[in-house]
Amino acid sequence: MRNILRSIHQSEEGHVHSFPGILISAAGVLMLAIGANSDTGWLTITGGIIGALGYLAWDVLRHIGIDYDVYKRLDALEKKQ
Repeated sequence: MRNILRSIHQSEEGHVHSFPGILISAAGVLMLAIGANSDTGWLTITGGIIGALGYLAWDVLRHIGIDYDVYKRLDALEKKQ
């Protein structure tokens, strides 16, 4: 079990790195839906903003978690040549 968790955290798919952003976005979308259903303007707007911020956080975390490591390895390979 420990090896499975370690491989999930160290894999290049980046699911673990971007999970907090997905949770933030999901909470915002739920707030947006509840606000729209109950005709509450402030909750709808707040949910939309939180959903957008969660999406941006997901993209930044994905970029930091995956792309930086890939580019670092590519730079190391180019220096060897």
